[in-house]
Amino acid sequence: MRLFHFSEDAGLTRFTPRPVRVPSARPAGREWLNGPLVWAIDEARQPLYLFPRDCPRILLYPTPATTAEDLQRWWGGRTCRMIAHIEWAWFERFRTGRVFRYELPAAAFEDLEDAGMWVARTEVQPIGFETIDDLPAALAEQGVELRLMENLVALKNVWETTLHASGIRLRNAVGWAD
Repeated sequence: MRLFHFSEDAGLTRFTPRPVRVPSARPAGREWLNGPLVWAIDEARQPLYLFPRDCPRILLYPTPATTAEDLQRWWGGRTCRMIAHIEWAWFERFRTGRVFRYELPAAAFEDLEDAGMWVARTEVQPIGFETIDDLPAALAEQGVELRLMENLVALKNVWETTLHASGIRLRNAVGWAD
């Protein structure tokens, strides 16, 4: 199992638990997820973070529960494993962006059993580091198709499908809060 943390900061030598910047509503007994933690993503879902940090995006992928109808509607004959949607206004920042991928020791983390997210409650030192300076190529290497849209609002109902949908930094999307 490989776990990663993505950052726009190079040269980080340790990750210290900190609370999330924008707390989320959590189910009873899971409020601690807004508290001080170090977050990581598993290798399979790392494409969720191959974007500039504040770039709003929605990534979709099929799960064993995905219906044939949803697969046909969203995938058609495509062979990609994920589809990423971003707004045109973010494309240049995405195209010219750079992120740093830190590999973290899996033994320090606990699985949230939620879309590849893992957390550590103690300080963690990275065991590896890589600069990713061609984000479009990195997405393509991961089998992700990029789709550009004027805004992401048209996808608000995607969470009602049988696909997995991950929305990240949607507060930065045009008209999302309206």
